[in-house]
Amino acid sequence: MMRILLFLATNIAIMIVISVLFSVLGLTGTLDAQGVDLNLNALLVMSAIIGMVGSFISLAMSKWSAKRAMGVYVIEQPQDQTERWLLEVVKRQAQRVGIDMPEVGIFNTPEPNAFATGMTKNSSLVAVSSGLLQTMNQDEVEAVIGHEMSHVANGDMVTMALMQGVLNTFVYFFATVIGHIVDRTVFKTEEGRGPAYYIVQIVAQIVLGILASMIVLWFSRYREFKADAGGANLAGREKMISALRALQRNQEAPPLAGQLAAFGISGSGGMSRLFMSHPPLEERIAALQNQR
Repeated sequence: MMRILLFLATNIAIMIVISVLFSVLGLTGTLDAQGVDLNLNALLVMSAIIGMVGSFISLAMSKWSAKRAMGVYVIEQPQDQTERWLLEVVKRQAQRVGIDMPEVGIFNTPEPNAFATGMTKNSSLVAVSSGLLQTMNQDEVEAVIGHEMSHVANGDMVTMALMQGVLNTFVYFFATVIGHIVDRTVFKTEEGRGPAYYIVQIVAQIVLGILASMIVLWFSRYREFKADAGGANLAGREKMISALRALQRNQEAPPLAGQLAAFGISGSGGMSRLFMSHPPLEERIAALQNQR
């Protein structure tokens, strides 16, 4: 709850700063002089609603949608020794990091992967793939679970959703401002909104959205180093390094779908480092080796 309140306060503070900045620099008057009759304060509030509501809905539905998207089988009554062992490991690690016992599940895919999701750290889901259980030994699986449990304990799901919401707010705000300016000053639309507004606003949202995604992905990469360190603390550094090396042998494995990609143990590459959800495995291994 404190994390949510902090990000909401940050969002409001940034809105106030932008409003004051526009007023101090006289940008509001400049826009009015150009015929851009835009209520910036109202636009900021509307942008915040549009940006934050979508992220909160996505976060609230994350566990439900992940189960259905990945076909997760939730272990309620363990059917074999492997399932009993998984529950024991998660229970032990949950006690160590001080969170409620997450739901534990298995999803059927041959690629080794795992993810954690949920609206709060005390209402989460940790799931591993059948391929992970088949290709890694118990020490390595324990480390992977520790990595995912660290995501949960660190509140990464909430942080990512709130960061995305804040960025969505300002993408919509500035795209709308740009659309109005171009429509009124370049295409000289005098009343209402001309076609140029809608075209420019959409293009601006795409461009600014790409820039925003770079920020989110940067944080995702930073977060992976923290989760690796957490996994090493819970299971042991050598076990975590061994798990990452096992992933190196399966680097052709496709990433998880949609938003789950950011919370998997293994992630996508992308056109360049700026678009990577996870750092290169060799860098993650080196960071653990240099850990003191």
